[in-house]
Amino acid sequence: MSTKRDTDVRTEGGNGDRNGTGDTAVRDAGDLGAAGAQLSTAPRETFMPGSFGGARTPGATGWLAWTGREVIGWARWIWRQLTSMRVALILLFLLSLGAIPGSLIPQSGTDETKVADFQARHTTIGPIYEKLGLFHVYSSAWFSAIYILLFISLIGCIVPRTWQFVGQLRGRPPRAPRLLTRLPAYTTWRTEAGPEEVRDEALKLLKKRRFRAHLDGDAVAAEKGYLREVGNLAFHIALIVMLVAFAWGQLFKSEGNKLIVEGDGFANTLTQYDDFKSGSLFDTDDLEPFSFVLEDFEGTYEETGPNKGTPRTYQAKVDYSVGADGAEQKKTVKVNEPLDIDDSKVYLTAHGYAPVVTVRDGKGDIVYQQAVPLLPLDSNVTSTGAIKVMDGYQDAKGKKEQLGFQAFFLPAYGGDGTAVVSQFPALLNPVLNLAAYHGDLGVDAGLPQSVYQLEKKNMKEFKNSKGEQLRENLKPGETMKLPNGAGSITFEKGVKEWANFQVTRQPGAGWALAGAFGAIFGLAASLFIQRRRVWVRAVTGPDGVTVVEMAGLGRSESAKVPEELGVLAGHLYDLAPGVPDTPDQPQNETPTPEPPAVPAEGAETK
Repeated sequence: MSTKRDTDVRTEGGNGDRNGTGDTAVRDAGDLGAAGAQLSTAPRETFMPGSFGGARTPGATGWLAWTGREVIGWARWIWRQLTSMRVALILLFLLSLGAIPGSLIPQSGTDETKVADFQARHTTIGPIYEKLGLFHVYSSAWFSAIYILLFISLIGCIVPRTWQFVGQLRGRPPRAPRLLTRLPAYTTWRTEAGPEEVRDEALKLLKKRRFRAHLDGDAVAAEKGYLREVGNLAFHIALIVMLVAFAWGQLFKSEGNKLIVEGDGFANTLTQYDDFKSGSLFDTDDLEPFSFVLEDFEGTYEETGPNKGTPRTYQAKVDYSVGADGAEQKKTVKVNEPLDIDDSKVYLTAHGYAPVVTVRDGKGDIVYQQAVPLLPLDSNVTSTGAIKVMDGYQDAKGKKEQLGFQAFFLPAYGGDGTAVVSQFPALLNPVLNLAAYHGDLGVDAGLPQSVYQLEKKNMKEFKNSKGEQLRENLKPGETMKLPNGAGSITFEKGVKEWANFQVTRQPGAGWALAGAFGAIFGLAASLFIQRRRVWVRAVTGPDGVTVVEMAGLGRSESAKVPEELGVLAGHLYDLAPGVPDTPDQPQNETPTPEPPAVPAEGAETK
């Protein structure tokens, strides 16, 4: 070998016998296998033999013993298959596949009305879906079975790998193989430095490069890249955390909606919600004790340009308190900035108008006066709803009846001759369109009905002087008189706004988020960090000159191991420089064979 800095790393794909001796290859096979063992904590693949019970001895005792061995063998084989990574990936795929119907088919836990409508429109596939549990996917037996099996599979996979990895951390890198030339990445040179000096310098160098290194005989053994397995285990543990958090959240979650007009309040009790749904293990005692009042809703909109009507400001100012004796606090709730109270979040989800109306009977007495929330129909907040006067009304003759008004509200009416729709979401030219009815609203029948819809089955229209249905457009401050002295309805000048709030309680959401981040970082570590080992051997050659050998081994074929080994060899070469080849060899001695320098991966060879 020349005196030039010769630290080229040889890479080879095969493990051929360089000495041409088959016995040597056999002896070294186990040595090389030990050097490459435990680079991963993945369990070994197991194959099912023909019989677990083995030979069966005659008689009932023999049959029982054979059956016991067979049952235990099959149980172990099934457990190994269930806890294998391949089965875990299959179960994870089935879980994601099984969640698709939950997104496409109406779910009974979310909207019973849509489920009933779907079954009414699909008389053939509706019963099939019902038997398959597709209307309640996440609580169905088959989805729960996949979920539980995946949970067991991940735990059964992680526990033994964790103990094995802990054992590797407590141990030391394996000793160097007898023939380092058999490893994929290899380099060598001769130096006048002593073997002990070379080994000491190699040990310092490898520890400085954050290798776990120790001196073992005539070689230094080092290992690096443990974060790869840490990331792999962290990824699987994060998946378990996500599964537990998701299950916990589904079982104990709650979600309710409440529409609140400016000036009105809300207390977090079950009876206060407009609609409410929860998990199967939810208890009303889990509701956090808090209340709030909607002081003001502020909404501003783009007035010109292609984004005309798009909200610029969309927020609700509330005064809230926690507990029975909690101090009052102020908070501005925005679309993406909810009010956080313990485990509950109060989201702002919708907005509309509530015109204030006053209804008088035939004697002029006020029988109804309040703000009436109306539901938006379009982006310009054209709204519709119903005004129901259920008690206290009498006509001019003293007859007790109920009144109903079909209402349409236009915050920005375009004027006479235009369509009865709003031109802008803000209150620019508010108009309340009313159609009057009298009779029986049907609220006393005990059947539920929407407060925003008018049941006209037992109602009669009021007629104007032309015999047509009584319908008028009212501006703030105007009054529509009912015929024959039946009373009147006034659109007051004050138009209030309402906001809809969604109160959600999702326990485990923080754990699910932490699990998601942990899975991302764990996966990144397992993909981009490589577990590798390096050995440095320094021995005195037959001519009295120290022979230095360096070799590296990674979990998988990669250019990173030869490149890193080349860098390490270059630094060590500076500390133990090479010497010229000796042309004259002693008689009756065979020189130590030196492998030719082969370029690293990707280099061109001739």
